[in-house]
Amino acid sequence: MSKLAVLILAAGNSSRMGVPKQLLKWKGTNLLQHTINVVNEVNSENVLVLGANFEKIERNIKTDDIAVLFNENWKNGLGSSIVVGVNYIKESFPNIESVLIMLADQPLIDSNFLKELISIQSLNTNKIICTLYQNNRFGVPAIFNKTYFEDLLQLKDDKGAKELIQKYSNEVMSLNGINLTSDIDTLTDYEELYKKHH
Repeated sequence: MSKLAVLILAAGNSSRMGVPKQLLKWKGTNLLQHTINVVNEVNSENVLVLGANFEKIERNIKTDDIAVLFNENWKNGLGSSIVVGVNYIKESFPNIESVLIMLADQPLIDSNFLKELISIQSLNTNKIICTLYQNNRFGVPAIFNKTYFEDLLQLKDDKGAKELIQKYSNEVMSLNGINLTSDIDTLTDYEELYKKHH
C-alpha cells in the first residue's frame, strides 16, 4: 500500500458556535480527540492543523501520536490550513505518496470508513477518492496522491479540497457517506447529533 499521511483540519474559530467546536464533548472525550483517535487507528503519519484557540485546544488533546501545526493565517480559511499541512508533509515525510484530508467535526466518520477509502485508493492510485454526501455533493474525507500536492499548495482563502474535486471531476471516485453528516455548523446540529449517538 502506498505511504499515506492524514491531515486533520481544525483551525477555524467556530464563529457560528460561540465556543470552540473542537472541544465539544463526544464519546467520553471531545470532537477533535475523537477524530485523532479514529485516525490513529488506521495510520501512523498524522498531522493536525490548529489556528484559533490554539493553546486551549492543544491543552485538551493528546499530542503524542500526531504532529500539531499552528496556522497563523487561519482566518484566511481552509485553503490556508491545507497549504500549511501539505507543506509540512512534503518536508517531513518525503516518502509519502498521498494525503487523506479530513475535518475535526465529522464524528460519524469511523476507522472502517477511512480504511475503505484507503483501500479504494490503493487500487486506484491516480484517482481522487472522496466522500459522497446528500444532493450528490462530494467532500472530505478525501485522498489525493502526490501528483495533486502542487494543486493543494495553490489553494487560497476558504477554497478547500472541494475545489480540486470539482476541477478534476473526471478523476474522482467516491465512497458513499450519505449517512455520515458532513459537518457540524451550529450548536443545534451538534445537540441533535449528540442525542442520536449517545
